[in-house]
Amino acid sequence: MKKKTLLMSIAITFITLYSSAQEAGKFTDTRDGNVYKTVTIGKQIWMAENLRYLPSIVGPETTSATTPYYYVYDYSGTNVNAAKATSNYKTYGVLYNWTAAMAGSASSTQNTSGVQGVCPKGWHLPGNADWTQLVDHLGGTSLAGGKLKETGTVHWTSPNNGATNETGFTALPGGYCDGTFHIVGIGGYWWSATKYDATDAWSLSVDNYTSNACKSYLNKMLGFSVNCVKD
Repeated sequence: MKKKTLLMSIAITFITLYSSAQEAGKFTDTRDGNVYKTVTIGKQIWMAENLRYLPSIVGPETTSATTPYYYVYDYSGTNVNAAKATSNYKTYGVLYNWTAAMAGSASSTQNTSGVQGVCPKGWHLPGNADWTQLVDHLGGTSLAGGKLKETGTVHWTSPNNGATNETGFTALPGGYCDGTFHIVGIGGYWWSATKYDATDAWSLSVDNYTSNACKSYLNKMLGFSVNCVKD
């Protein structure tokens, strides 16, 4: 009886560990040849890197809530190839205002959002409901950020509290743009496909001081990172 109980305990432990250890893969964006790591978390498949699709670029001083704009952290020019050659582009990807992230699509409250937006074909910009599903699967807002963040302080500024990256999502602190660039290394912000009102849209953020994953509505003119989820 004890042997049977022990075997059952081992089996339960294995299942628990397996459910935490996420399945990794790769995806190539045929638009530009960028290759992304992907990871399965619960019932969702996510890119494990920030999107790097960059059809055009402006400096940080050029802002709008209605015209699509694309930025690369600390790059002030308008040359796409030069921007792609920077280490920030290669590490943190592109910052998009909400209009660029949406690419002409209407706001969605559905899960899945159904909004391809700036994402490659077969992938979609996560709506607020997609983000909620991810956060809930990881134990709620107070725990999810730590499970999503890359560990260590190579990219995150110390102390990077709570970071385990047990999901393999490898969230990076790409900062944001609002007329100038801010807090790379300290915080990461990702757009959703769900508007809050005419001015703001929902987003998800993580930071270096907590294990939180915070959903908040912020101005559509801001340049945030984009992460895509498979249809």
